[in-house]
Amino acid sequence: MLGMNIGIDLGTTSTIVYVEGKGIVISEPSAIAYDTETGGIMAVGKKAYDMYEKCPDSVYVVRPLENGVVSDFTATQHILKWYLNKICGFSIFKPNIIVCTPSGITGLEKRVILDLVTASGAGKACLIDEPLAASIGAGFDVHDPTGIMIVDIGGGTTDVAVISMGNVIASTSVRGAGNMFDESIRNYLKRERNIIVGKKTAEDIKTKIGCAVIRQDEVTMLAHGKDYVSNLPTFFEVSSVEIFLAMRDGLIQITDAITKVLEQTSPDLINDLYQKGICITGGGGNILGIAEFIEGQTGIKTFVAEDCLNCVAKGTGLAIKDMEFLANNGYVFKTREQIKGYNELDDLS
Repeated sequence: MLGMNIGIDLGTTSTIVYVEGKGIVISEPSAIAYDTETGGIMAVGKKAYDMYEKCPDSVYVVRPLENGVVSDFTATQHILKWYLNKICGFSIFKPNIIVCTPSGITGLEKRVILDLVTASGAGKACLIDEPLAASIGAGFDVHDPTGIMIVDIGGGTTDVAVISMGNVIASTSVRGAGNMFDESIRNYLKRERNIIVGKKTAEDIKTKIGCAVIRQDEVTMLAHGKDYVSNLPTFFEVSSVEIFLAMRDGLIQITDAITKVLEQTSPDLINDLYQKGICITGGGGNILGIAEFIEGQTGIKTFVAEDCLNCVAKGTGLAIKDMEFLANNGYVFKTREQIKGYNELDDLS
């Protein structure tokens, strides 16, 4: 195919772009800032996210994806156009783009994403399941008939899938993921400490002292918030034990999803999983003790992939190099005209 080959991990929290021959060229928050008076774009990515919950009425910041799917079509299109113009410049040929999607989305949602990508400037577009892309990016040979389990903990969703011979055999997707952990921390502090904190502060607390198991040596950090009763600023100390308690319900949701997928998996593939283990990808893999927690709940050895945050984006980049693999597994690049005329929505996978 003519044109540049691009892989995009279009995530709830961040957008990561892989260009064939160059690697990852963009890794930015999924955010865009508008001027409310003119409707013009003020900033995209990190610059827009830095304004989030801090901007005046003249600026409107949008995070256009929720739980792994598009909630604001126009804002997502503007973000993609912005990045594609930055990457492709004045190239004559439109790029070919492969986009990752959560494993549980509907045929209609798939069609929306395909149409969105082609409307943003792609010549042809193709979708691939996030767990499959993550397994490729983690270094697994997906052609192998041996089964592997991927737990991709992103910002909006956690995708759990068993993969064999280049196909997703069993899968599920749950909301228990990074953003839910942030919200759980906010709710815990409000409920137990009468302290209100912003989303960025909750994310900072999770990143610095969040844990999936109780640390042997408890750690604490100082943070700023607002007293729920007096509405005045407050400076407080929070411990890793408190954050573990806040995150516990979300962690259990993830292990419940793993159990659900294991129940759908054949005994022979279960045997493969016991030998190969469970691989964690996505930003959630950076949570201290996440592998230990899942292994303790499932009894299956668990490990975190190298560079877990970028596994999905790398997997899309590696997949787009192997057109034969994509074709053999039913992944077909479509133009916008073909997408609009396509009636069998559930076959768009």
